[in-house]
Amino acid sequence: MRPVYMITGGITKFAKAHPEKDFRLMVKEAFDYAMSDCPGLTREMIDGSVCSYFSDHFTRQLKAGAMVQDYLGLCPKPSRRVEGGGATGGLCFQSAWEAIASGRMEVCLAMGFETMSRVNTWKGNEFIAHASDTNFDYPVGGFYTGYYAMMVQRHMHEFGTTVEQMAMVAVKNHGNALHNPYAQSPRKLTIPDVRSSSMVSTPLTMLDICQMSDGAAVAILASEKMAQKLCGSPARITGLGCGTDSMRMADRPRGPVILLPHEFAEEYRDLKYPGVHSFRAGRTAAKQAYDMAGITNPSKELDFVELHDAYTSSEIQTCEDIGLCRYGEGGRFVESGAPFMPNIDYGLSFKEGNWEMVPVNPSGGLLACGHPVGATGLMQAVFAFWQLQGTIAKHNRGDGRIQVTQKKGKGRRRLRGAIHSHAGTGTYVTVSILEREV
Repeated sequence: MRPVYMITGGITKFAKAHPEKDFRLMVKEAFDYAMSDCPGLTREMIDGSVCSYFSDHFTRQLKAGAMVQDYLGLCPKPSRRVEGGGATGGLCFQSAWEAIASGRMEVCLAMGFETMSRVNTWKGNEFIAHASDTNFDYPVGGFYTGYYAMMVQRHMHEFGTTVEQMAMVAVKNHGNALHNPYAQSPRKLTIPDVRSSSMVSTPLTMLDICQMSDGAAVAILASEKMAQKLCGSPARITGLGCGTDSMRMADRPRGPVILLPHEFAEEYRDLKYPGVHSFRAGRTAAKQAYDMAGITNPSKELDFVELHDAYTSSEIQTCEDIGLCRYGEGGRFVESGAPFMPNIDYGLSFKEGNWEMVPVNPSGGLLACGHPVGATGLMQAVFAFWQLQGTIAKHNRGDGRIQVTQKKGKGRRRLRGAIHSHAGTGTYVTVSILEREV
């Protein structure tokens, strides 16, 4: 396999609705931004593309990817669509990586979008629920907020996780988004604000849940030769992982915990795994990505993570799955302040803990940025790329308060981040590692 680099990226502002724009124009705006940020790159150099969008229902258009390819002036070059529920953008990113790593392409465009405002909210939730088992779960009321409410109820029962710890995730991510002009709902929140918002499915309130959105994002990947030619500070993609699981949680068999390099079986002797409190596919994806990137302790070796926080509870669950803390510690990990940015005043007091500081969702995540499904995983890639370049302030209208810094440590000469994309109740999950020498 050849080394693969990200050389540029762009996003539109995520919003509840962009009625004045169709999906093609949104993608073109993100594409034009990415091209302008890499002036040596021309359209002729792009060998092909991968397009991601979750649902044909939102556009009422089959083969929308082909229409975007045409609108960007990339015909007759190769293109294909990928779809995998909430992980669609992450799968698109990895598919573009494969095109470069295989030698098939030198430069590949990964592009994604969703126009969820074209339908009423209840109808949008129905479409999303079609990503559950429509023979069994869906007919008996299987909407996703209900699934995640059930999962966190079990997490609370097993591990003592509290609604206040969940609310801290909302405070953090909405607070980070105050410094991100692309985010849909930047807000200064308190724990009482989160808990007093409308209850959707106990214990999840409106502010525990991400929003449907319109938006687009693109990431452009290249071979080492082209990256060196076109970009002064490319980010190398050093690790990829993808895990899967059965659609119905009831079909997931219990077994031993999938161990990450820094863990031991004895730590989880009494844990019923995966239960409904953990995502086996997420753990599998993380393990593969860490093995490929040579990461032995993610909490010490990752400088930041952009993860799929469709719910405050799923951020807590995922911090455990990807090894930032042990299973059962996710709530206390948040309460310690470890995943918060050090230079932002959140109006919170933190409890002492022994976890490494790892900023989680400095962009604001899905909770605050919004969740135009096909674009979300690529939005994470763009923000990770800007973090690695040290250009957050440049792209965020001069506000660099969500710029992460490299961890101190003997021999550390690189900044490293992870992006995590998640579908369904953990049916598809991707983890990708990006890094840059500093």
